[in-house]
Amino acid sequence: MNKGELIDAVQKNLGKDASRASAEAAVNAVVDTITKTVKKENVQIIGFGTFSKVKRSARSGINPQTGEKIRIKASKSVKFKPGAKLKAAL
Repeated sequence: MNKGELIDAVQKNLGKDASRASAEAAVNAVVDTITKTVKKENVQIIGFGTFSKVKRSARSGINPQTGEKIRIKASKSVKFKPGAKLKAAL
């Protein structure tokens, strides 16, 4: 499912009174809020899961095209841990 399909599913779930524009605004608001908040703190949605910021330390690696050893810089990433209801739904 891509973002457009998600917007269509949200619109369908909201009912006939909801427009595609309002569903798109809702999806964008949720994504933007999670993006801004996870920079500062964990975002926990009970039953769905938790988004958290993680630090990856610098490490060595190998370029798969050349076989040359390279140094991978330290970076920040986002980790998602699914909640119990989401796990049970699978």
